[in-house]
Amino acid sequence: MALSVSELSEQLIITVESMLPHIQEGFESYQNSGFTERSPEFFCLELCGEAGELANLEKKKWKGKSIVKELLEDEAADVLIALCNYSNARGINLAKAVASKLRVIETKRARLKSKGKVY
Repeated sequence: MALSVSELSEQLIITVESMLPHIQEGFESYQNSGFTERSPEFFCLELCGEAGELANLEKKKWKGKSIVKELLEDEAADVLIALCNYSNARGINLAKAVASKLRVIETKRARLKSKGKVY
């Protein structure tokens, strides 16, 4: 039997809360041991730049240009790394923040569904 969206949401939250801290801590250790210390503002700008590069590839793809998947993967990886670096520099617990946001999203989705609307 397939899980409901609410059950899938709860499973996702459990996974995020158990796995994401290890990933974020790993990026912090790697950044601190091998790279120059940078300000949170630097990492925020880096995140925006990397997201912009990914968006630019998607725009080209949307316009019908051939973009190889490896380029998208490379930019998506850059976005994740930059997000972890920014979050670490700002002291943001990504697992807590993402789990909290998923709960908000699921509450809104369920409320809208009960009214016959789609989120």
